[in-house]
Amino acid sequence: MKFVDEVEITVKAGNGGSGSASFRREKFIPYGGPDGGDGGRGGDVVLMGDRGLNTLVDFRHQRHFEAPKGESGRGRQQYGKSGQDIVIKVPTGTEVYDLETDEKLADITQHEQKLVVAKGGDGGLGNMHFKSSVNRAPKQFTSGKPGQQRTLKLELKVLADVGLLGFPNAGKSTFVDAVSQAKPKIADYPFTTLYPALGVVKIDAETSFVVADIPGVIEGAAEGAGLGIQFLKHLQRTGLLLHLIELPAYEGMPSPVEQFHQLSDELVKFSEQLQDKTRWLVFTKADITVPEEARAMAEEYVKAIGWQGPYYVISSVARQGLESLIKDIAEYLSEAKFNSQN
Repeated sequence: MKFVDEVEITVKAGNGGSGSASFRREKFIPYGGPDGGDGGRGGDVVLMGDRGLNTLVDFRHQRHFEAPKGESGRGRQQYGKSGQDIVIKVPTGTEVYDLETDEKLADITQHEQKLVVAKGGDGGLGNMHFKSSVNRAPKQFTSGKPGQQRTLKLELKVLADVGLLGFPNAGKSTFVDAVSQAKPKIADYPFTTLYPALGVVKIDAETSFVVADIPGVIEGAAEGAGLGIQFLKHLQRTGLLLHLIELPAYEGMPSPVEQFHQLSDELVKFSEQLQDKTRWLVFTKADITVPEEARAMAEEYVKAIGWQGPYYVISSVARQGLESLIKDIAEYLSEAKFNSQN
């Protein structure tokens, strides 16, 4: 399935039904008065979050949505039926913008969270409302109000606790596959991952976190190079970034030290918010040599980078160092959640 994370749609709420100009006409009631009912209200257009969706691809086939209009009023003070609301499901993590005003309408982050993006028009008044002591047979009524129409931009930013940052072929997909139930596409060439994949890492029955495998970022991504610019924004929601660097650099790729600095520069160019996020270094593919040599290589890179934060040496294939890393991530996220609530 193709990943689509940004789309424009047009929504049109239903128009209100017109009021009725009717008069009571019954046998043995010679002076029947006005009895025209009101028109029904037009239907609303509603967006609703759905955690079962992870892409906006469905909107490639339908870009225009229109709710039913309200029915007109009838005689005998019968009100017109209101138009039914239409509910459009979007992935959780979708931001909604009004393109005409550039206003951000909402950030849909919860399952079944609803947002009315276009309100239906009110129904018109029937002539029974216009009866008075000086006008006993009013013929006037009002038409229904038009429903609201908007052009919206939907922008999806995946919801994950942990985001994986790294050059193509750094081992991100293999890591997700090793620690979760997700099954991302994996191969020994760059740009295997073409769209974000989410994996749930379960620690125990009550503890879990979501990790996002983001397509590899290359130098110049913030200016549009490669696939990274399309997905750097997905890292903005994560609580922790794991910067994955393979110990033996992929042939033709920059050295691990150069990779670190290039990607750090891309984060700053794209968003200062990303620069300030907590980031841990994770050296991957440690199984290419014995553990002691892999650790020595990592320490050498850490020293050359000037890194002061946590770093780990792992092999997703051989499952080396994964248990310690997962345990530390769970503890960090739990502490961060506790601090945010107090």
